Amino acid sequence: MSRDPLKFLLKIAHEHPDIATFKLGPQRTFLLSSPEYIEDVLVANDWNFLKGRGLQRAKKVLGKGLLTSEGNFHRRQRRLSQPAFHKQRIAAYGAVMAAYAARTRDNWKEGETRDIAQDMMQLTLAIVAKTLFDADVQREAQEIGQALTEVLELFATFSSPLTEITDKLPTARNRRVKRGRQRLDETIYRIIAEHRAAGVDRGDLLSMLLLAQDTEEATGGMSDEQLRDEVMTLFLAGHETTANALAWTWYLLSQNPIVEAKMHAEIDEVLGTQLPTFEDVRRLNYTERVFTEAMRLYPPVWVMSRRAVSACKIGGYYVPAKSIVLLSQFVTHHDERYYDEPERFDPDRWLPEARAGRPKYAYFPFGGGPRLCIGEQFAWMEGILLLALIAQKWKLKLVPGHPVKPQPLITLRPKHGMKMTIEGR
Repeated sequence: MSRDPLKFLLKIAHEHPDIATFKLGPQRTFLLSSPEYIEDVLVANDWNFLKGRGLQRAKKVLGKGLLTSEGNFHRRQRRLSQPAFHKQRIAAYGAVMAAYAARTRDNWKEGETRDIAQDMMQLTLAIVAKTLFDADVQREAQEIGQALTEVLELFATFSSPLTEITDKLPTARNRRVKRGRQRLDETIYRIIAEHRAAGVDRGDLLSMLLLAQDTEEATGGMSDEQLRDEVMTLFLAGHETTANALAWTWYLLSQNPIVEAKMHAEIDEVLGTQLPTFEDVRRLNYTERVFTEAMRLYPPVWVMSRRAVSACKIGGYYVPAKSIVLLSQFVTHHDERYYDEPERFDPDRWLPEARAGRPKYAYFPFGGGPRLCIGEQFAWMEGILLLALIAQKWKLKLVPGHPVKPQPLITLRPKHGMKMTIEGR
């Protein structure tokens, strides 16, 4: 499992469709690949399934943010954060996304070779910092990105009971994780201090959280530590996932020139030479299907883990209390019962008539139910805008011989980056 989790999960799902069980160390574990069973866990009976060991482990880095918290505390934090993700706010973020992407695009040179995975990381990091925290980190984006990479080494192995021991050992990896966290904390606490000193609503999420008083519960506002946990969570979840989705999309476009040509034709027709706006996103239908299909083949969040609070039945199968339940986007998105030739990149799978008979949870890149990713609409707009804006000017071609292999950490990264050559259109 730890050597190649994607291959392992695909294999057992193929042998046991819908539900499979195996031991992860001493832990009884279930893999659900049926959309019906996935919906049961995420929606109908979400109260009986808490976050699994992997995200409990993530608390060492993320603290008690939206991604890792549970129960009443999670509901409170989500309630306080939600206004920053209302449609009107997201529309305003579109101009920032376009401006930052245009700056990145216009700095590229014809014929140069770039690591597009790293470029997308730095771009989405700068965007999330500016839109959600009104902080300009573009100058230090590379350094912060390196710190995030060091922190993510914590998730380079699948969580098991032994990780509670190995995470405490004075290994080189653990020292890098600690160093990365310290670097991120310095940046985040600096941003919080600047906002507190200003004492005004700057129109960003952090200002809202600083000024918010929870009227439903007499708990007041957030401490600096709570703010740090939310900012850290959104730094990671708000850029890492979209950056990886974009890197995989550029790779798939480079391997599928007919799809690429169709996307370029749509972008030229809808945008011409104008920068895309929030209003343009709904008109970029084919570009949206390209991004949707890329997240089917390479879902940024490739697996979610839950722990059963009490014994229950899922589809007639008995699941003991404390069992680990895995829901793998990667597995279900590659299931030939829902996708013909699942390894083929085909954006037209997402035409209304093609998707009509497909179960809702045959595709769930952002999770679902009460814990549906709070930034889903933010991510969709960002992905489509950045694709369209960069593709207005450039084609990206994979460097011949560059190894392409997914690396399943907390997100699905390209293990060796994504070296691509910049070609003018």
